[in-house]
Amino acid sequence: MSVEVVTFGCRLNAFESEVIRREAEAAGVADTIVVNSCAVTGEAVAQARQSIRRLKRERPGARIVVTGCAAQIEPGMFAEMPEVDRVVGNDDKMRGRSWREARAAFDAPSFGLGSGEKIAVADIMAVKEMAPHLLEGFQKGLPRVFVQVQNGCDHRCTFCIIPYGRGNSRSVPMGAVVDQVRALVERGHAEIVLTGVDLTSYGADLPGAPKLGMLTRQILRHVPELRRLRISSIDSIEVDRDLLDVIAHDQRLMPHLHLSLQSGDDMILKRMKRRHSRAAAIAFCAQVRRLRPDIAFGADIIAGFPTETDDMFARSRELVQECDLTFLHVFPYSPRPGTPAARMPQVAGDVVRERARRLRMTGAAALQRRLAADVGGMRQVLIESATQGRTEHFMPVAISGETPGAVRTLAMRGHDGARLTV
Repeated sequence: MSVEVVTFGCRLNAFESEVIRREAEAAGVADTIVVNSCAVTGEAVAQARQSIRRLKRERPGARIVVTGCAAQIEPGMFAEMPEVDRVVGNDDKMRGRSWREARAAFDAPSFGLGSGEKIAVADIMAVKEMAPHLLEGFQKGLPRVFVQVQNGCDHRCTFCIIPYGRGNSRSVPMGAVVDQVRALVERGHAEIVLTGVDLTSYGADLPGAPKLGMLTRQILRHVPELRRLRISSIDSIEVDRDLLDVIAHDQRLMPHLHLSLQSGDDMILKRMKRRHSRAAAIAFCAQVRRLRPDIAFGADIIAGFPTETDDMFARSRELVQECDLTFLHVFPYSPRPGTPAARMPQVAGDVVRERARRLRMTGAAALQRRLAADVGGMRQVLIESATQGRTEHFMPVAISGETPGAVRTLAMRGHDGARLTV
């Protein structure tokens, strides 16, 4: 075994795990398992710790390095685990120097560090720039690939610990992004997904402060061979006019947006320190639907935020229909130490779990409605594997006998409750 990376959390972590693998192997690290952790919920941190213990039992001879958001925020907790050999910071994990230092420590004759010496975590708030990472090997042969264009977040939602794991917002310059996309398209990738922690804050730190809309426009203009461009989770209040114009007029930008809504109740949104209102979220979805009538929306919603009453929760469930959401990502509220929301009056755990269950049922019903509505239509399907593809709207399609990487026009003849069928 050379380097194995175990990934928790978001798509951005999945992308970064491949950078970790590349940089660690290039540094000569061997017989090592890297746990790339997530801190978005307490459960995510617990899962990482459980995984570390299990991995050490299964592979007692392997070294274990912990990195990611949880490691950045609580390095001492992981360093105190006897199974852990090193803790690497969230920015440091992307740098070859960090892995060369790790190898040197592992190769030292007296290797066997105390908990303090295990920690290689720098101040994430001091990081001001972001280097692009092009993953030729990882991305090769994959129909859909990710391009990281932004990291960090300047906002301080009361429930969120992630800025302390990711640092402040920073962006990859537009020219470097366009070059990455062009290189990936030349390698045969049909769909590019732009990803980041707070994607719609893109460009605020760059000269001239270009926005996400300008970035998408430049990509589509300068890489005409690109078949499909997709953007990951966005904050609707930050969407700019250029992005709305691209949504309306360029069919290569996929008609699917995932929104960071979090709640459908104005008081809860205020206590979360969100910058949009319920009415603004509904109005945004209506505006985009006028521009692109076939658009599909997904959303993140938190169930059981502190002080949430039954009526407040009901407004979140109602938002699914009022915004015509198709994909729901439900988070049972989890207090994160050090955040303002953790000091607010908490909703009982069993109530949080029940509300999350009901919200997921609401989301499942919304997905069923969309599946039924798509039956009978013709869709452009990106063939992901021998058994599945995705429509422009990110709807999963059960397929067979198709070539991965192709984009095919297919008739949707039915659905099996989870996927469209052809």
